[in-house]
Amino acid sequence: MKKWNPINYIILFVVAAGLFTVGKHFYLKPSVNDGEKAPDFLAVSHQNFGFKLSDLEGKYVLLDFWGSWCGPCIAEAPALIALYEKYGTVKFKEAEGFTIVSVAIEKDRQRWASAIERLGYTWPYQAIDPVSNFRFFDSPIANDYGVKQLPTSFLLDENRKIIGVNMPLEEVDRFLKNKAKPSDQ
Repeated sequence: MKKWNPINYIILFVVAAGLFTVGKHFYLKPSVNDGEKAPDFLAVSHQNFGFKLSDLEGKYVLLDFWGSWCGPCIAEAPALIALYEKYGTVKFKEAEGFTIVSVAIEKDRQRWASAIERLGYTWPYQAIDPVSNFRFFDSPIANDYGVKQLPTSFLLDENRKIIGVNMPLEEVDRFLKNKAKPSDQ
């Protein structure tokens, strides 16, 4: 039997790392894709009013899954706020407006409410997708979308069709700018 030299171990490690990376990508990929209609859901906002995602048909919607415990989500907050402030009142060619629906994956309702205030989220559609165990992504709305990591976002058109999954916010900005009526750009 031939003895393995260090090069063989390096090749084995690179192949294993590659397989792990590919497997992780497919595991973490949300279960809904571009072109599909976004699943409807019923939620209660932090201001205690109920809403359904389908109530927002006619608008562009950025559906943003986040958590008060998620470092990348907190880092993304200023850009998300700027996007809402820039397009929250803009008129579009095909849509009546733009809004953000934030779905927090949380165990603690108070921590969620204080994070909304601390971060300065001003849009009305803030929902909590509560979990009762340590499996944070085992919650109803996250399961419907196949969300397994945060942040995860879906840009929806006026018919609730998914335009993009995890689009960088700069790309969402460009998309909305191109869809705005000339007088609102």
